[in-house]
Amino acid sequence: MQKKIDLPLNHSDIVSLKAGDRVLLSGVVYTARDAAHKRMYEQEEMGMPLPIDLTNQVLYYVGPTPEKPGEVIGSAGPTTSSRMDAYTPKLIAKGLKGMIGKGYRSDEVKQAIMNHKAVYFGAVGGAAALISRSIKSSEVIAYPDLGTEAIRKLVIENFPVFVINDVYGGDIYIDGTTKYKRENE
Repeated sequence: MQKKIDLPLNHSDIVSLKAGDRVLLSGVVYTARDAAHKRMYEQEEMGMPLPIDLTNQVLYYVGPTPEKPGEVIGSAGPTTSSRMDAYTPKLIAKGLKGMIGKGYRSDEVKQAIMNHKAVYFGAVGGAAALISRSIKSSEVIAYPDLGTEAIRKLVIENFPVFVINDVYGGDIYIDGTTKYKRENE
């Protein structure tokens, strides 16, 4: 069964999620990759305001390809999340409640997820064209000089993800490996 969640995230949605849950997200997400994360981190360090209010928001780690005529966006598959790990705990502390990407997260990020009641979602890599069908609009809102790494505001509908890390310390990568080993001993 898939859960449907309307964004922005709220506390009751976050605490209801467990590692492994399949979720369909609808609402607004913001894109941010390596360069945007670095710039936001530097702005925060200098006491400058961030270009977006992160409170209860979700960041999607994606650098979409240019859209074809008549399309909202090009291919929009997730990028490797660990590249953002140096910046993520600080952004979570600023109110960020969700991230979408692929791959493992550092212990520091997982601890910040638990401490601040956030969630890390995985999107299926290799399905970028299919995922882009769930994106209904796309608008560059910050750092246009970064090209595909600019921060975009996306409106999504029934965007398919699964929970990788939950507020209880669940980690689908670790839990799944442990379960597999137990079943195959």
